[in-house]
Amino acid sequence: MAMGTKQGRQKQEELFYASERTETAGHPFYEQLNSVLNNAGFDAFCEERCGGFYHSKLGRPSLAPGVYFRLLLIGFFEGIASERGIGWRVADSFSLRRFLNYGFREATPDHVTISRTRRLLDEATHQAVFTFVLTEVARRGMLKGKTIGIDATTLEANAAMRSIVRRDTGESYREYLRSLATEAGLDGADDTVVRRMDRKRKKKTSNEEWMNPHDREAEVTKMKNGATHLAYKAEQAVDLDTGAIVAITTQGGAVGDTTSVQETLPAAGLAVAEQIATPTAKGQYKVHEQGLCEVVTDKGYHSGAGLAGMREMGVRTYVSVPQQPRRKWEGKAEQQAAVYANKQRVEGKRGKGLLRRRGEFLERPFAHQYETGALRRLHVRGRGNVAKRVLLQAAAFNLALILRSITKAGTPKGLADLKTKLCCALLRVLAALSPLYAPTMSHRRFPW
Repeated sequence: MAMGTKQGRQKQEELFYASERTETAGHPFYEQLNSVLNNAGFDAFCEERCGGFYHSKLGRPSLAPGVYFRLLLIGFFEGIASERGIGWRVADSFSLRRFLNYGFREATPDHVTISRTRRLLDEATHQAVFTFVLTEVARRGMLKGKTIGIDATTLEANAAMRSIVRRDTGESYREYLRSLATEAGLDGADDTVVRRMDRKRKKKTSNEEWMNPHDREAEVTKMKNGATHLAYKAEQAVDLDTGAIVAITTQGGAVGDTTSVQETLPAAGLAVAEQIATPTAKGQYKVHEQGLCEVVTDKGYHSGAGLAGMREMGVRTYVSVPQQPRRKWEGKAEQQAAVYANKQRVEGKRGKGLLRRRGEFLERPFAHQYETGALRRLHVRGRGNVAKRVLLQAAAFNLALILRSITKAGTPKGLADLKTKLCCALLRVLAALSPLYAPTMSHRRFPW
């Protein structure tokens, strides 16, 4: 299949008067977003980066890479989780057609085309697009990178617990319960008896023994609401000075924080280091010359070995200290020094301020990406596909920061709400001023 390009999709103007056809104005938010992407050379970058996945001549032109990545960005800005929903929304919207440069009578990409393109492009390409957006954030003076906050959240996988099977025998959960009931001298064929036994027994559904055959990388996880689901874990590093997402990694839902941070922290440090030489807008934040220097996390990341490892990296830690019994430090002098130094910093004035800032700057991206961005429950399977969606969701959040600096709104709905607030404020001002001018205008027939 040959790669579709932006230049190949350009069409010659039709030969009739513009007044004879219906012309719709583009949405101001998406027009501004397209301006940001075009000025940064987004389409040319995507086509150059994705060229290796297509044949140079053979086959019909595919979905242009710039259009594909814009489609996933639409999922964030419109709050649509599934690729099927994105396809329906684009086909039904004049403004989104204009954003993607599709004509009124031109067929827009359906979910099959979107998903096939996602499977074709690897995770490294999606990571490159995220880095491209981060570079634009740094160029606009919205990245400092000195102090980074790290936190994680769980995303419900597109796989059901009722479909899990044993890794060794392939036996389903229901078959496993029936065998347990038979061994206990009960009637394994009676579903009522089996369910009653299952409610009374102690559950031990470990990821070492169970998996879902449709998504083998999803892990059994206890969610924040107490329910148990197959899930993935998205962990991201956020600049605590600007709120920009610096790095994001994806693991199984049951991976502990002290384990996953060993991947996320180096990724954040490398991402900041790559942006040090990026030219920055005058008068704005500049990327810190020494790169990542401080990391702020919650108490889930607190461990002696973890703090000692971060100290060896040359990073100052501000990790919340959980309530723990008195520990014995025999043979662990490095861990003891790291734990006590971290505790002293956390209890200081700067440490308390950073922990408060962590709660603000880390919870906000999660709310935008996974609540209003509608990605709390995934519609793709496999860690690689989940990572692709999560990376583009984070890139869209960083683009929203840029748009917020220009239009004071980070989403189309936010821009509409802003206009409504401005109109209401103007009406209140006019209502307050009307009594001042009423006496001088009372002789007129029309008081306004």
